[in-house]
Amino acid sequence: MAAIVSSPVTHTELEADRCGSEEESRGAAEAEEVGQQQAAGTHGRLSKLPLARIKALMKSDPDVSLASQESVFIIAKATELFVEMIAKDALVYAQQGKRKTLQRKDLDNAIEAVDEFAFLEGTLD
Repeated sequence: MAAIVSSPVTHTELEADRCGSEEESRGAAEAEEVGQQQAAGTHGRLSKLPLARIKALMKSDPDVSLASQESVFIIAKATELFVEMIAKDALVYAQQGKRKTLQRKDLDNAIEAVDEFAFLEGTLD
């Protein structure tokens, strides 16, 4: 039969354990709050494109009179994703030609090969 030996736990040990976990949870909560404030406060850090330029382009359309910050951010993010997608597809053609630099013919090949880019056919002419 095994003997169980217990050592008395002092009050300071319990507080040290409790304080450490409280500090960790408080630090995590503060970090989460800061992240939410940054996300809610400005969208500029989340977008790589200049939002002022995107807004100016949106307002150049005669049908657009006002553009909210949220809509400007969404358009900027969608544009980033679109450019990334077409660039990746064009990179495949550049690599087939053993090049690291994208050329116009790579974009043309990507536009012709991918059905989602069919609306762009003839735009680079």
